[in-house]
Amino acid sequence: MMQRRDFLGTTCAAGAAALTSLAGAAKAADASPKEWLELRTYKVEAGPMRTRLETFLREAAIPALNRAGVETVGVFGPMDEKVADLVVLLPHKSIDAFAAASRKLLADADYQKAGAALLNPPKGAPTYARIESSLMLAFDAAPKVEVVNKKPTRVFQLRTYESFSDAKARKKIEMFNSGGEIALFRSVGMQPVFFGETIVGAKIPNLTYMLVFDDMDANKAAWDKFLKAPEWDKLKNDPQYADTVSNITNTLLKPAAFSQI
Repeated sequence: MMQRRDFLGTTCAAGAAALTSLAGAAKAADASPKEWLELRTYKVEAGPMRTRLETFLREAAIPALNRAGVETVGVFGPMDEKVADLVVLLPHKSIDAFAAASRKLLADADYQKAGAALLNPPKGAPTYARIESSLMLAFDAAPKVEVVNKKPTRVFQLRTYESFSDAKARKKIEMFNSGGEIALFRSVGMQPVFFGETIVGAKIPNLTYMLVFDDMDANKAAWDKFLKAPEWDKLKNDPQYADTVSNITNTLLKPAAFSQI
């Protein structure tokens, strides 16, 4: 059985490594225009709870976040209507801006007034069940959230690539950045919204990215073109990028009517 001091030592070492990674990423980002991206999943039930959350986001949270410096807030729901959760994307200009956002909301009188009923709901009618959140640093080749498609038929694709080691995760990020995978995405009509390295969150090491398409037909056509591209065949068979991804999570999303992305 692991001794208590061994357990504490292991836990502290893991925590220190996470803090070191965050500090290093923050220092690097301070010298670059790359955004910090918070991706939240609000766990909700269909029906009144989902309606309450949408009202809160639309009428209180998003206007206040905009005032706090989060210029574009994305709100998305799964294409699978059996799932009621909402996914919210919050781009921050710096790690300091991310840290200050919640304080700014607490100090925003209009936010407190507009969201009063939903910020302090009764136990039997919560605004949401829980929030799952991750913090990411944008990629060099996609340093900021891109808002280029506001067609009412647009669909979003959210993908997370897990890796079995930090070294392999770094190679996959390199494959997107300097290896040319993001450039290839763009060339075949796969428009990025963001690419982010997860610094804090679940299932690390991983990267997460989001693409937007005019509709589902455009989604299928672009992926078909990508998979048939000779550039992709060359890239995926490059030995330096072997075994960089151990698991992929893929989710199709549609924007909420009030989404700013």
